[in-house]
Amino acid sequence: MRRSALQVSDRAERAMPDPDLRHHGDAELGEGLVDFAVNVRRTAPPTWLVDRLRGRLDDLAAYPNPSVARRKIALAHGISAECALPTSGGAEAFTLVARGVAARHPVVVHPQFTEPEHALRVAGYDVDRVVLSADSGFALDPRSVPESADLVIVGNPTNPTGVLHRAQTLRELSRPGRTLVVDEAFMDALPDEAESLAYGESSGIVVIRSLTKTWGIAGLRAGYVVGDREIIARLEAVQPHWSVSALALEAIDACLDDTARAAAAADAVTIIDDRRFLADSLQRRGLRVVESHAPFVLVDTFSQVHSEDPLYVWNALRLRGYAVRRCDTFPGLGGRWVRVAVRDRETVEGLLRAWDAVTGG
Repeated sequence: MRRSALQVSDRAERAMPDPDLRHHGDAELGEGLVDFAVNVRRTAPPTWLVDRLRGRLDDLAAYPNPSVARRKIALAHGISAECALPTSGGAEAFTLVARGVAARHPVVVHPQFTEPEHALRVAGYDVDRVVLSADSGFALDPRSVPESADLVIVGNPTNPTGVLHRAQTLRELSRPGRTLVVDEAFMDALPDEAESLAYGESSGIVVIRSLTKTWGIAGLRAGYVVGDREIIARLEAVQPHWSVSALALEAIDACLDDTARAAAAADAVTIIDDRRFLADSLQRRGLRVVESHAPFVLVDTFSQVHSEDPLYVWNALRLRGYAVRRCDTFPGLGGRWVRVAVRDRETVEGLLRAWDAVTGG
């Protein structure tokens, strides 16, 4: 009987319409819900960062000048200032790519953050998808990307899978006439930023970074792009004047200080321990958890779906006060998958009790 219900659920997954690319984790939140849906790791920025921002409030009458933040980005990544561009969060960077990089055959590697594909579609592109398989652990084979692709976008580590691709694997995607865009919004969740392509100058490659997840400043919108100077120049040419606020520029400058970067690396060690506890606890309940290198884990609830609704577990957890990220909005996934943010152990134990109540564990 249970097997039949799962088969019905699987058929329902395959019949689902094209994903809503504009659905993001913040839409999952609601009054009274404990947040495991949003991948921002802090509930508020640290005091030292608030103090830095507060110190700039008297300067807000002046137009923002990105030069200091641009030099700080360049210094942090060992590149020239012409190879760096501050942006209003990672989302603006994807819009700049869609507007500033001319492509005949853009390809987005999924499952991944959906904003890049949305930005390309708004810019008028027909987007080709390369969808990685859960059966292979969402591993990337460079040969799966069409040779004709002249713009390829991939995440590393990838949202929502948490999979970390080898730098060499990504470099195999690079070739003359092709722009490779790597979303490294979660790379600083690794203590040594292993496999990053954001250090040193490169040809045909640009890397997008976000500071909002690490430092609890999603509302401030602070990020940047580094890479091929010619591509950076094209992105800058289509970026609106003053799109990055003075406070966001101050945050970029502050968060790339040596002391801040050391603190982020230390926090990344804590994330590893907390992620292991979360993943192990879910696996002991018979759930498949994808090996993650990010501050979240991707969980397959297929074994615990007892109805024709693939979103059963997601919805049942909400009814018990816990918000996890539904994943039917990611191409290549479906309602049976949920993304669960890494939180402290006490908060995770509350989620686990709710999960047991949902599944009879």
